Amino acid sequence: MGNPENEDSNTQIPESAKSFYLFRYNSPIIQIVLIGLVCFCCPGMFNALSGMGGGGQVNSTASNNALTALYTTFAVFGVLGGGIYNILGPHLTLFAGCSTYVLYAGSFLYYNHYQHQFFAIIAGAVLGIGAGLLWAAQGAIMTSYPPENRKGTYISIFWSIFNMGGVIGGLIPFILNYHRGDSAATVNDGTYIGFMGFMSAGAVLSLTILPASKVVRDDGTRCTRMLYSNVTTESYEILKLFYNWKMLLIVPAAWSSNFFYTYQFNHVNKLQFNLRTRGFNNVFYWGAQMLGSVAIGYVMDFSFKSRRKRGVVGVCVVALLASGTWGGALANQIKRDLGVIMDFKDSGSSYAGPFLLYFSFGLLDAMFQSMIYWVIGALANDSEILSRYAGFYKGIQSAGAAVAWQIDNHNVSAMAQLIVNWVMTTISYPLLLVLVVLAVKEDNKGEEEQAKEVAPSWAENGVVH
Repeated sequence: MGNPENEDSNTQIPESAKSFYLFRYNSPIIQIVLIGLVCFCCPGMFNALSGMGGGGQVNSTASNNALTALYTTFAVFGVLGGGIYNILGPHLTLFAGCSTYVLYAGSFLYYNHYQHQFFAIIAGAVLGIGAGLLWAAQGAIMTSYPPENRKGTYISIFWSIFNMGGVIGGLIPFILNYHRGDSAATVNDGTYIGFMGFMSAGAVLSLTILPASKVVRDDGTRCTRMLYSNVTTESYEILKLFYNWKMLLIVPAAWSSNFFYTYQFNHVNKLQFNLRTRGFNNVFYWGAQMLGSVAIGYVMDFSFKSRRKRGVVGVCVVALLASGTWGGALANQIKRDLGVIMDFKDSGSSYAGPFLLYFSFGLLDAMFQSMIYWVIGALANDSEILSRYAGFYKGIQSAGAAVAWQIDNHNVSAMAQLIVNWVMTTISYPLLLVLVVLAVKEDNKGEEEQAKEVAPSWAENGVVH
């Protein structure tokens, strides 16, 4: 479990090491900004690529199959990712994860010319491994580095920077395909090359992230006591997650939190709008995510003095917004004319309703996921524990996404997909309320020692320091 004796998280740092708080490289805020920029370049651009529907192709089959392969391996390595992060640390974990995004974008550049989906499917499976590593590391950093009473704010900062990648990524296909007209069915090569350039930069930038043991908060305390772990310990601790009641209450929320992308991207954005308008919509979809993360971050950190009360209010706010948004989606689905493809310039007032719905989807997604991350972050402070919690969340989330993309491949109706999404997200809210009421404390002092139950002797042998 690391070496608690060697590095106490509450050890005070000398005053000389606490200067220049705002721009101090080893401060939590700078590290959160850096991980936000990494995700801006890699998953942010991936989101923009997926958000076009069908990966920018006229036929969604190759993209759906690639995404199914991606989320299948992601489901496995999302769960394992926390343990891998605890063993390898942030540099190797993040760099290995980011590198796989470039391969995925390149596979669609290849598909644009040869229409062979095998490469895209293999690249998707490889990306699933890399994404599991990246998001487990990101989850550990985002939930354990911030001060206890500002986790919602730091999550919103991360989410805003990350989703700016989706905004810029939406501008790439919008600008590069703007003058190609309604006859353009697939995005051009420059679109995929642009994505690959950003993703490569993200892989390099990941090497700037510091391990938790070197990050110092403004009060002089270190973010964690953990130095290194080992395979035996991590295997044991990961298995324990599957009968941890806190994690089981998160499962419905985790499962549904990427499940709805299939409906939003393939049945709202792709089927209702032409190519350039999809890119235009994505600018606002990911921009809405920035607004949503800031809004829910304020609620989760500042709405009430009691942390538990803030958690309850946050869950209720997201639940109310979700009801309105999915209700609007139902109205749009009922009245939609399947033969009409809209353009943001030429469709007039008929464009406003579907655009507002897609914007609201982005707002809801950010608030829903930021709220879940806040709840996870409120369960502990230690990055060793939270890396496993975040990895479990991403693993379950990815398993749900893998199922969703294959459901769409089997031609399940858009209305059926809408109803399933609405029902699954609705089920998650009361379970999250139970988790907040029973598990979220006003502070986590002493919680780590309780959560870090002593592993059996066979799991402690061979700890690497």
